[in-house]
Amino acid sequence: MNEFTRRGFLGTAAVVGGTTVVTTALGGAPAAEAAVPEAADGGACGARTSLVKVDRADRRYQDLVTRGFNGRFRGRPDIVYVVHTADQVVDAVNQAVAAGRRIAVRSGGHCFEGFVDDPAVRAVIDMSQMRQVFYDSGKRAFAVEPGATLGETYRALYLDWGVTIPAGVCPQVGVGGHVLGGGYGPLSRRDGVVADHLYAVEVVVVDASGQARKVVATSAADDPNRELWWAHTGGGGGNFGIVTRYWFRTPGATGTDPSALLPKAPTSTLRHIVTWDWSALTEEAFTRIIDNHGAWHQRNSAAGTPYASMHSVFYLNSRAAGQILLDIQTDGGLDGAETLLNDFVAAVNEGTGVEPAVQRTTEPWLRATLANKFDTGGFDRTKSKGAYLRKPWTAAQAATLYRHLSADSQVWGEVSLYSYGGKVNSVPETATATAQRDSIIKVWMSATWMDPAHDDANLAWIREIYREIFATTGGVPVPDDRTEGTFINYPDVDLADPQWNTSGVPWYTLYYKGNYPRLQRVKARWDPRDVFRHALSVRPPG
Repeated sequence: MNEFTRRGFLGTAAVVGGTTVVTTALGGAPAAEAAVPEAADGGACGARTSLVKVDRADRRYQDLVTRGFNGRFRGRPDIVYVVHTADQVVDAVNQAVAAGRRIAVRSGGHCFEGFVDDPAVRAVIDMSQMRQVFYDSGKRAFAVEPGATLGETYRALYLDWGVTIPAGVCPQVGVGGHVLGGGYGPLSRRDGVVADHLYAVEVVVVDASGQARKVVATSAADDPNRELWWAHTGGGGGNFGIVTRYWFRTPGATGTDPSALLPKAPTSTLRHIVTWDWSALTEEAFTRIIDNHGAWHQRNSAAGTPYASMHSVFYLNSRAAGQILLDIQTDGGLDGAETLLNDFVAAVNEGTGVEPAVQRTTEPWLRATLANKFDTGGFDRTKSKGAYLRKPWTAAQAATLYRHLSADSQVWGEVSLYSYGGKVNSVPETATATAQRDSIIKVWMSATWMDPAHDDANLAWIREIYREIFATTGGVPVPDDRTEGTFINYPDVDLADPQWNTSGVPWYTLYYKGNYPRLQRVKARWDPRDVFRHALSVRPPG
């Protein structure tokens, strides 16, 4: 079946099995259907019909090999394949495997570690030109190609059908790797993680003979390829093959009306930005804020809570930034939305003796969503770490946070606390590869800087604060009654290093808990030659 989308100024036309379904740019029911010729190569109208191969002598090479988010890593592959169709991906993989070149895949380029920009990688397959978003009537699901950004996906789904997916806050991040790790975002407490709405994947895999082919795997109980679908609901990127298309449909959704097959987007975004100046924060006030914030989430993170539509990020910036900042948002169309946010701010600040500044805004949902630019201010070198919290920070952990963040240091570090739980926690941990289904807060820690000469100082800062916060469990968030491991989309190679992980718990248990052996079985079946691998990839059994 050939499927492609033509997007013009006035609307959208999708060809599915030789039939064009046109929708208006502002959404609504299909306007017309008419038989049209299918694209000769199964790709988008106007797409190249030949594979683009860029070597080191090509003027495009530097643009393609420096697209990565983290300037600490710079690869030098022999060749970069720019692909436009699944067939071209098959061709590129076959060429690379036949030449004995190690393969890496890049869509949005936002990986925090050097998995793509690894010196051992000799061939990069760049998916950034595969960015179609359309409704596939044959599958009753929305098709999204891996090169599409989250912003492009949000815009297409919302303007044409009024729906969305509960994916990430950064519109420039690529769909490709985000979905595979079980990505989350501002709507996850209401709707779950994005992988909870993944119906099917098209994947280019390599068999034992070294030949690449396309496989479609769905969530259907009778699909013989179902385990391959399951592995892509949180198993992480670069493990089993190359996803060339995702299909999204909410489990249990019925009928053929596209606008009823995914969650409705909010009508507007009501937002409060709350800031406390470091100059006003004593250790007592800071730790009270941390205690209040954690206790509130422990009380309000069950599925169905009145706060299900509320999302917050608490940016605990280092003193060098001047402030700590709590960014809260909810659906502005909900009854009592303003009261919910005001009550949350009051609960977090209770008993601190410090009066924060509060900025309130309301914007149309899409405008607010597309404005969430992830800007590091030019700091292109970074190190990140993550954790899931099942319970609030202890007093000792809060004191550790204060000591490191309040120090008079030039390190631009941050500990971000993301509201979590809600609908996410209503899904059994084995239903998808996303195993963390009992947490109330997701943690992301980072340090960012520009000068390579400052690498040691910044790496030491983030490694020490992480190790000290989780000192009682070997320097890492071991799955137990307080923590639930960490997030594969926050990859951290330190977890596989016994210098920094002294817990005795392997890195893969921190990321996948008890789902790892099942992921290994999928690996053995679908990537028996271990073609797709990196420093934290799923290992073949044995």
